[in-house]
Amino acid sequence: MGRHKTEPAAEANRRAEVLRGAARLFVEKGFEATTTRDIAEAAGMRSGSPFYHFRSKLDLLKAVILEGLANSDARQQAAIAGVADPLERLRILVRTHLASLHEFDCDSPLLIGETRALDAAAKRDIAAAFDAYQIPWQATLDALAAAGQLASAAPPVRLWLFGMLNWSTHWYRPDGTMTLDALADSAVATLLGGAPPAHGSAA
Repeated sequence: MGRHKTEPAAEANRRAEVLRGAARLFVEKGFEATTTRDIAEAAGMRSGSPFYHFRSKLDLLKAVILEGLANSDARQQAAIAGVADPLERLRILVRTHLASLHEFDCDSPLLIGETRALDAAAKRDIAAAFDAYQIPWQATLDALAAAGQLASAAPPVRLWLFGMLNWSTHWYRPDGTMTLDALADSAVATLLGGAPPAHGSAA
């Protein structure tokens, strides 16, 4: 009986290792340049073993993006639960998104561009998941605009904000003098036209 109880947990752990390894490689090398051998080595498996869990590399890419978005959405929903003030909610959303970019394994926001390799059905599934992820962001921006704290909450503002945050992966250094809290303050101040607190530099 013990063997049957432990096997599902072990397989779930192996699946998670494949997802983590693939996500890192897809971000670092790109989807096309990442081989199935690369993925197997990253997960500590023999070549071909990852496809016990996934039908193909494309299936794995879809799973990486969807699982990463689901995890990121769960974190942000938990973080903003009970937060009524839209300004504080915005800062929490920004800080939580930055955590998803810099502190967790599945870098889904950075892999959205790789969806070009997927078929139409997979793209629709990912688009729906990303739309769901953005719902609290747009609601928060709308509330800030209604309160006169934001000039416009038109959808391009939300997309511009995501672009700004995601680009931080190209220059932010965890070992620099700027914390993610300071980076979140700076992003919110930039959006709202205020001055962020002085927390140091990213370099």
